This record gives sequence, C-alpha cells and structure tokens, in this order.
Amino acid sequence: MFAVVTEVERAFDLLSGKLLVWFRQLIVMLPNLVVAAILLILTFVGARIVRRVVRRVLPRVSASDTLNNLLTTMLYIFTLLVGTFFVLTVLNLDKTVTSLLAGVGIIGLALGFAFQDIAANFISGVIIAVQRPFNVGDVIETDKFFGTIERISLRTLNIRQTTGELVIMPNRKVFENPLINFTQQTMRRVDLECGVAYNSDLELVQQVVQKAVSAIPELVPERPLEVMFTAFAESAITFQVRFWVPYRRQFDYVSARSEAIIRIKRAFDDHGISIPFPIRTLHLHPEATAMLAPALEPKRPDGDQ
Repeated sequence: MFAVVTEVERAFDLLSGKLLVWFRQLIVMLPNLVVAAILLILTFVGARIVRRVVRRVLPRVSASDTLNNLLTTMLYIFTLLVGTFFVLTVLNLDKTVTSLLAGVGIIGLALGFAFQDIAANFISGVIIAVQRPFNVGDVIETDKFFGTIERISLRTLNIRQTTGELVIMPNRKVFENPLINFTQQTMRRVDLECGVAYNSDLELVQQVVQKAVSAIPELVPERPLEVMFTAFAESAITFQVRFWVPYRRQFDYVSARSEAIIRIKRAFDDHGISIPFPIRTLHLHPEATAMLAPALEPKRPDGDQ
C-alpha cells in the first residue's frame, strides 16, 4: 500500500513540475504571444487591403475578369502565408516553418500526380485568360461544337449551341484543338452553291444572279459580290455565289443565305432560267422490260375495247 502511495506522489510531482515549467515558459513567451496575436490580426487586415487594392487596380491593366480574380486570390493567399510565417518565427517555431514548407512541397507533388487533368485544365485556363482568343458572347467552333460562349472560367468553357444545348468543355480540350472565332472579324462570307441547265446563257445567268443578290440590304459594300462557275456537273453547270455580310450572331449568316436563295429563285423564274433536277438513265434487260410492260401500260377506262 505504501509503495502505491509513493508512486502516486511521484507521478503527481512529475506532473506538477511539468505544469510549472510550462507555466514559466508561458510567462516568458507572453510578450511574444501578444506580438504574434497583433501580427496575425495585422496579417488578415493587410491581406484584405491588398485584395481590395488589387481588385481596383487590375481592371485598369487587364480586361479579363477571370485572370484578375486569379491574381487577386493568389496575392491574398500569399499575403496570409507570409504573415503566418512571421507569426511562427516570433513564437520561435522556425522548425515548424521548415516542416510546413517541406510538407507543402510533398503534398503539392502528390496532388500534381493525382489530379493531372485538373491541373492541365487550370493551366490551360490561365493561358486562355492571358491570351484572350475569345470573349463571352463570341460565336466559336471547336472540337465539333458550334455556339455562343456564355461563361469562361479557369477550368471549363460554357458554349450554348444554336440548337439550345449547353456544352461544358474542359479548357484543355479548347486549348489543344483548333478553334474558329466567327465574331472576331465582325463580318462573314456566305458561299452559296447552285446549278443551271446546260442550254442556259451563262453570261445572262451571271448578270441575273449579281443583280438579285446585290439587292440584299445587309451586304458589306467594301467586299465585292462574286459569281463564279465551278464545274460541269452530271446534269447542270454549277456556280458559286460569294458575298459578305455583317456578323454579330449566327442568325445574321443564316438569314442572309436564305434571302439570297429566295432572290435567286425568283430571278430565275422571271428570266426563264431553269435549275435542273438530277437526271438518271436506267438500262433494263429485255426480260425485265417484258415483265414490267403490263404494269407500265396505261389503264383504259371500263368498257373501252
């Protein structure tokens, strides 16, 4: 019994001695704790001030909201990290700072291998934000998708197709594949294929088409209207009409193309110019002709001999 009491007293003495040492260290470190607390508060206040100032200054330099948000967030986090490292240094936790840096490096390397696709999309988003090959509202075609850009983020690109579907594409796909921006030039050429009969007066056809299409009010006057014959086809002589229209949305292109077809057809009807149907010649074996002859004979009215 006496031995048990002795062990308890010894454990109590060790515990009280340890607590006393910690209390003395707390008293010694009390000024450092006060300075660290003040420094931590100043760090958060300074980070907010930096974020506010950067948000006001960056739009004067860069028009990309995505890039501005990225830089603002990075500077905010960087300010917090610098302040936190200073706080740990004041508390004499230099080894902790070194361990944190090493741990962050290892974790970053592991996450880089684990989330390669996400990292690739993020880096592609940053490059797109810097280069700015397109903006929200532009009409583009990439990776077999055609539509209007609705949103650009650091990971994805939202494209609203002309048929209404919303396509969310990873930035890596957009960055790696060819891209056509139809809005960048503010105008677009309409190429229209057609054909006329072989007995047509081609010079007259050319004049009629030019007169009909040139009456479209949406044409770009600086760009000439072109009517070029292209080939001797199986049942027609084909030609191509090329003209330019202002382009702000896909409807401008489709509407101008439809108007050109209507005017060309009306002009051909007025001048007696025909657009021939495809012609096919069938050669039948005599036996097949004999078998089909009864079905091809015209029916006589009842009572006729």
